[in-house]
Amino acid sequence: MRSSKYYTLGKVLSEDEWAKLPTSRLRQMVEIREDIEASFNLIKQYVRALTNEGDFSFTALNLRLRGASITTINKALNARIEEYRSNKRYGSMQMAQCALRTFERFAGDSIPFATVTPQWLRKYEQHERDRGLRQTTISMHLRQLRTAFNEAKKLGIIKPSADPFAAGQYTIQNGEGRKLALTLAQIKMFAHYSGNATLEHYRDLWMFIYQCNGINIADLIRLRFCNIKDGEICYVRQKTRNTTKTIKEIRAVITPMMQEIIDKWGNPYDENAYIFPVLQGDETELEKDYRCQTFITLMNHYTKKLGKLLGIGNITTYTARHSFATVLKRSGANIAYISESLGHSNLKITENYLASFEREEREKNALLLTNFD
Repeated sequence: MRSSKYYTLGKVLSEDEWAKLPTSRLRQMVEIREDIEASFNLIKQYVRALTNEGDFSFTALNLRLRGASITTINKALNARIEEYRSNKRYGSMQMAQCALRTFERFAGDSIPFATVTPQWLRKYEQHERDRGLRQTTISMHLRQLRTAFNEAKKLGIIKPSADPFAAGQYTIQNGEGRKLALTLAQIKMFAHYSGNATLEHYRDLWMFIYQCNGINIADLIRLRFCNIKDGEICYVRQKTRNTTKTIKEIRAVITPMMQEIIDKWGNPYDENAYIFPVLQGDETELEKDYRCQTFITLMNHYTKKLGKLLGIGNITTYTARHSFATVLKRSGANIAYISESLGHSNLKITENYLASFEREEREKNALLLTNFD
C-alpha cells in the first residue's frame, strides 16, 4: 500500500497568493517559487537515489534531508546540541557546546568537513595543549567531533574515505588520569577539621559524597527522602538514566556520620522533599543543571581552600569520588563491587578510573624486590 508524507517548507501564503504564485513577477513571490522548486527537486533527487539503491523509506529520506542542511562541522555540532536540548540531556549539551567553542576558536565559525584531516586534528590538539588544556579534556572534545563525522557518514554528507577518524588515520589519545584520591590519613585529617563554619559545612557535604559511593553532584542534589529505603540511599544515576537499556539502581548504606550530616544540613523530613536544600522543586531540568554547576563551583572553592589550609592540596567533589574507589581498592575490595557502587557500565571503565592512582603502591612493591631480610 502506498503512503503519503507532507513536508513543510516554512512558507505561508494566502489562497489568493498561492493562485498567483506560478505567474507572479513580484520579487518576493519569485523567491518563494524558486525556493519551492529547489526543495522539490532536492526531494525528487533523494527519492530517485534511494530508490536506485533499493533503500527507500521515509526514515532514510528524512536523514538525507536533514543532512542537506549540514555543510560544516559547526552546523553538525549545533544540530547535535539541539538534539541534546530536545532530549533534556543538558550535561551532554554543555559538553558539545564547549567542544564547538574550542573548534571555532581554532578554525572559525564555518569549518568544512573536508578541512578536518589528521594533520588538522594534530594541530588542533597541540593548540589546545598550548592553551593549557589537559589531554583528558581535549579527548572529550575530539570525541564530540568524531561523533559528528559518524553522523555525517550516516546521513551521506561525506564518504567514509573522508573520515579522518577512520582506522589507520587519526586516533584520539586518552588522557592519563590524575592522582585525585586521598589517603585514609588525609581523609581523617579533613574529617576532623574544626574552625570556620562555612568550611565545616562543605567539609561535611564532601564527607557525605565520599561515603555515598562517591555520588555525583547531579545525583546528590536530586536525592529525596523517599530515596532512603531500609537504611540505604537508593538512586539511579542521572548521567545514564536515559542512555542505557538496563536501569541500574545504586545503593549506599547510610553510615552514622552520613545520618548526622543529613540531620545537621538537610531539609526537615518529608518523604517527597529533597534531602539537601540545593533545589526548590519548581526548577526546569535546565535550571537544575545550572544550579548543579553553581553548587559544584561553590563547593570546590571551599574544599580547595580547606585542602590548602590542611596541606593536603586541591580537594574537589571529584576527589571524593576517586577517594571512595581508591580506598576500597587499597583495602582489598573486589573491583566488580567498586564498579557496581560507582554505577559504571563495565569493569574496563573502573579499571581506567583506578589505574593512575597507585604510584605509592608501585613504589612499595618495588622495595619488596630487594627486601632480603
